Amino acid sequence: MAARKTTKKPNVSAEELTHYYREMLLIRRFEEKSGQLYGMGLIGGFCHLYIGQEAVVVGLEAAAEEGDKRITSYRDHGHMLACGMDPDGVMAELTGREGGYSKGKGGSMHMFSKEKHFYGGHGIVGAQVPLGAGLAFADKYKGNGRVTFTYFGDGAANQGQVYETFNMAALWKLPVIFVIENNQYAMGTSQQRSTSSAEIWERGKAFGIPGEAVDGMNVLSVKEAGERAVAHCRSGDGPYILEVKTYRYRGHSMSDPAKYRTREEVQKMREERDPIEQVRDMLLTGKHATEEDLKAIDKEIKDIVSKSADFAKESPEPALDELWTDIYADEVPQENA
Repeated sequence: MAARKTTKKPNVSAEELTHYYREMLLIRRFEEKSGQLYGMGLIGGFCHLYIGQEAVVVGLEAAAEEGDKRITSYRDHGHMLACGMDPDGVMAELTGREGGYSKGKGGSMHMFSKEKHFYGGHGIVGAQVPLGAGLAFADKYKGNGRVTFTYFGDGAANQGQVYETFNMAALWKLPVIFVIENNQYAMGTSQQRSTSSAEIWERGKAFGIPGEAVDGMNVLSVKEAGERAVAHCRSGDGPYILEVKTYRYRGHSMSDPAKYRTREEVQKMREERDPIEQVRDMLLTGKHATEEDLKAIDKEIKDIVSKSADFAKESPEPALDELWTDIYADEVPQENA
């Protein structure tokens, strides 16, 4: 069964729609390959895949501008790829190799790119939220018009530090977009069992923070909501909350068998709501692309991902002296101490 067809005419060009399709497909194929490498023992430690949630980051990156920042949790590979980080470097870091973004010392959960304004995956639940507000504070201080996308999940939404951050962000009118990636199960407990409020974004009302719920399986809906949030923040009106309702197809991590939900539930979501299939349908029904065109894109993406896996396998492991690098900031010259 194909994904449910949309009746809404997309308010984007064929080029934009094709771009969203390519970006989501890159994330999907990359994560599938990551799962394979994990099973082969080439990726160790924790590994949290983003399969099913691709429309969230692709839609919000479509609303971002050069210089905007992003910070997220440990489910971070999709965010890296969406903001333009090189798949080779991401895959090499996943496998703990020297060619990775953190020189093989961070792994799946800890990668950064100053060039792409990506300030990490973070392994401590909710810890990235105050850090994201800090990034936004720096931008407000500099008056540069930039915004920060601060991603966290429905599970992290119950952390106390999140609400401390809401309070400060509202008080200081920080240009930060709090993105709640609500995949409905956190680590393995459904939202209905763990969260008293049906709409998590409404908690921001206590601090005077506006927001909205968004269909996170539809990249165009996410893009539109992202544009509203960005406009609000850039205008100097303070923070904004987006609760993006999405769905991950895999378990919380590669070690999670996900027995807390039925196979039928996951399959139904794949068949009726898959974000990539929805865009694929728009491209075909709108005559923006043919089946052959889409097959060519799929082959191109698979080649990119295969190349990234080969690069990772061929990249050497970090030298032992790398243990002592990137620990402290550059030393202050003695005369300025």
